[in-house]
Amino acid sequence: MNLLDKALAPLFPGFVAERLRARNVIMAFEAATVTRTHRAKKQTKSADASLNKTLKSLREQCRKLDEDHDIVTGLFDRLEERVVGGPGIAVEPIPLGYDGTIHAAFAAAIKALWGEWSLTPETSGELTRPQMERLMCRTWLRDGEGLAQMLMGKVPGYDHLHGVPFALELLEPDYLPIDYTDLSKGIVQGVERNAWRRKRAYHLFKGHPGDQRGIFAQNTKRVPAEQMIHIAHRKRIGQNRGQPLLHAVLIRLADIKDYEESERVAARISAALAMYIKKGLPDDYIPPAEGQVRAERTFPIAPGIVIDTLLPGEDVGMIESNRPNPFLEGFRNGQLKAVAAGTRGTYSSVARSYDGTYSAQRQELVEGQLGYDLLQHEFIDYWCRPVYRKWLEMAILSGQLVVPVDVDPRTIYGAFYQGPVMPWINPVHEATAWKLLVEAGFADEAEVARSRQRNPSELKASRKAEIAANRESGLVFSSDYYHQIYGKNQPNDDEKQRAADAATGIDKPDE
Repeated sequence: MNLLDKALAPLFPGFVAERLRARNVIMAFEAATVTRTHRAKKQTKSADASLNKTLKSLREQCRKLDEDHDIVTGLFDRLEERVVGGPGIAVEPIPLGYDGTIHAAFAAAIKALWGEWSLTPETSGELTRPQMERLMCRTWLRDGEGLAQMLMGKVPGYDHLHGVPFALELLEPDYLPIDYTDLSKGIVQGVERNAWRRKRAYHLFKGHPGDQRGIFAQNTKRVPAEQMIHIAHRKRIGQNRGQPLLHAVLIRLADIKDYEESERVAARISAALAMYIKKGLPDDYIPPAEGQVRAERTFPIAPGIVIDTLLPGEDVGMIESNRPNPFLEGFRNGQLKAVAAGTRGTYSSVARSYDGTYSAQRQELVEGQLGYDLLQHEFIDYWCRPVYRKWLEMAILSGQLVVPVDVDPRTIYGAFYQGPVMPWINPVHEATAWKLLVEAGFADEAEVARSRQRNPSELKASRKAEIAANRESGLVFSSDYYHQIYGKNQPNDDEKQRAADAATGIDKPDE
């Protein structure tokens, strides 16, 4: 309390308490006050209004950095690897029968047809499904959004490449004009919505605006929302368009690039050996004779050279440089840590620096995997699930797939989506942990297979074929437990149970 509060406290304690409470409230929100050291920049616009004039610039800057900046290229490469991976997002169909078990025959038929369609899923026929998913993932994260038009059934001028009449036309977000708004028709930034913000249609350019095809490319066409997939990286409620992942670190990345370029130029200049002749006192200067022109002098550099042509008072000096800058790496690494924090990445992955301890690297890997998992689930929700469900619908409607009568129709579209998983740092410890979990009943074999990015049903089929081939060849390994005990004789049910109990360490008394 100040002197006035102390004087009034015995007489008006309630009034003094209100003064103190008001003072605390004011001090608690002092961050909202603009001061000389606190600019208090504010964002008062809506999500759509804030992107109206900035989205195009942000998108173009990110693309340029992806073209020219090695750090940004490596960042998006790593995100592709951790979100989609080499084999793409695996889809494991799990249709159920009326008894609640997986209908293996129908699931296998779906898997086989899906694998065939995955060879050329998009309209040009140039990309496989994993390639298409990686390209769309990069576009989504770099540009903030990506588009695809679904071609279903008979389409004028297009011939489907598969028996399933379904293909995807990949489109960059430039096809969706950011400045096309007509509130009377419910169109905002090229997207048409109803009063409840449900999408009704997309208004797309007929050609890429960057192709310089004239005014004809600027004409738009209305595509119903049921035929479009729009994957967007949104950060605010009600945001219509997506924003690039690098939006918060663009300035930092540009500064790093410019700073490194300046340091490289300085290092190249300092690498050029430069010498000079230091003159003596003015009294030592000997002017040339009348009519004589003194030629420029050069000194050949060689081991053991002796320079004896210096004039009185002259000396040979060398221009020294403090490049390369010894503080460059520390400063650069500090900036890259901030870049990793703003892009859901990890410092080791962005900087390609793996010189930490085992514990530190594992902690970073575990925490970084949470960010990768989040992006992976968003990509599955935005892209993989709509593509698979619409493809399966067209496969059934076209007669390429016939639903068995004993399949529960409510489970036809059920599937498990599997992307890249966190790699094992210590395989022995990881495998031991999984083994203990399975034996204790806290995990199942399918979960272990998926943790290693394997399809459980394919793994079991491969194991069965492998064991059968080994038995035919007379090979016995520790994985074939029954064969080690009983040989070629097939065990009965009681013997199978005793073998299973022995494998899990459970001893039962003989009855």
